[in-house]
Amino acid sequence: MSTTEQTSASKRIAALLDDNSFVEIGGYVTARNTDFNLQAKQTPADGVVTGYGTVEGNLVYIYSQDASVLGGTVGEMHAKKIVKLYDLAMKTGAPVMGLIDCAGMRLEEATDALNGFGEIYKSQAMASGVIPQITAVFGSCGGGMAISAAMADFTFMEEKNAKLFVNSPNALDGNYTSKCDTAAASFQSQEAGNVDVMGSEEEILAKMRELITILPSNNEDDMSYDECEDDLNRICESIADGMEDPAVTLGMISDNGFFFETKSAYARDMVTGFIRLNGMTVGAVANRSVRFDEEGKEAEKFDGRMSAQGAAKAAAFVTFCDAFEIPVLTLTNCIGYQADMCQEKEMARAVASLNYAFADATVPKVNVVVGSAFGSAYVTMNSKALGADVVYAWKDASIGMMDAALAAKIICDDPEQVSAKAAEYQSLQSSALAAARRGYVDDIIEPEETRKRVIAAFEMLFTKREERPARKHGTI
Repeated sequence: MSTTEQTSASKRIAALLDDNSFVEIGGYVTARNTDFNLQAKQTPADGVVTGYGTVEGNLVYIYSQDASVLGGTVGEMHAKKIVKLYDLAMKTGAPVMGLIDCAGMRLEEATDALNGFGEIYKSQAMASGVIPQITAVFGSCGGGMAISAAMADFTFMEEKNAKLFVNSPNALDGNYTSKCDTAAASFQSQEAGNVDVMGSEEEILAKMRELITILPSNNEDDMSYDECEDDLNRICESIADGMEDPAVTLGMISDNGFFFETKSAYARDMVTGFIRLNGMTVGAVANRSVRFDEEGKEAEKFDGRMSAQGAAKAAAFVTFCDAFEIPVLTLTNCIGYQADMCQEKEMARAVASLNYAFADATVPKVNVVVGSAFGSAYVTMNSKALGADVVYAWKDASIGMMDAALAAKIICDDPEQVSAKAAEYQSLQSSALAAARRGYVDDIIEPEETRKRVIAAFEMLFTKREERPARKHGTI
């Protein structure tokens, strides 16, 4: 039984974990600093409940900050409890889940608190790529704690009252909260891209449980498998109708329609998330040209070009999948890169990161070209050249330097011959068949057969082993 009073912090733990599975660690710890008469204040558990428990039987370590104790601020002992939790998680190979409600650094402890933040950051850095790190923001997450949230693999945020900020909106030159609430969940999800999922407290706790059940516990002990009750050879009828929105097509391919989308509100031209194929967790990356709402109506339209934000979002996701041996599936439908002043500032760097992520990843990688795949954007999207193990193309897909009609206008001197030249160019240089003849596509498939073909490919690749050059780490 917990030694800590039942506050919102401990109630959140109870709601997240399996019933009666939580075991508290360090419940008797209190602040030991005496400056500014701090010893006269009650600091039960020093403002953070820490311990371990299970989610659907999976071991997890958890800390939950208590805003009723000095605003949940981080002091010396508060930080030491979190660091101790990370030490245990690293030893046993289990995820760490942080429930954040923190006013930032404890001013009464100053340098001790600063050192505490540094120790937390170091623990997170050492755990990165070894165990999954998941945070959820329920109240304030300001200053140094915002950095900690950003260092996690996945961040959830309560949509109405939670605040996530390094500098508060009123501290930004020319801004104030009512003008642009940069600390709000909507801003952090849609504009900053720091939040994967937002919703009510109950909704995000449920989504955190769902995420834990599909992720491996660590980078060596892969427990991200489940029994598949779906037909492995199921035909995905009408899948081509939803080609423009991969949130639809990925759900059709996946076991029982399962799709866990990450960063769904950010860089919507690129879709990232997890699906299940024959019970195995697979990371999915796909280009989007249309977003459909829950009723199947067109809610948002894109121009078919990759944004810098979308490339960066995909790069981080592929890097996570590779670290935890999660295979990657891509659905490619991209005609180029977005072209405007703001995009150009970040495009080269972001695309370089995505190129590196795909090329450096050693997990099984399967690519399905479902629409147009033109220019360097085609190369970037997990092409054979970057190391895709298997590449399929739908029968009507186009693969090449550019749209055949545009190419014909450039290379044809006679305006009357443009149409004929476009047809010739399509056949010789821009069709899926032309790419297959050159070995850049392994097979041309019917859209309806996508599920069974990618399942077969990943089963074939299950024992894949691939080495990289000896080095400390890359620099891209």
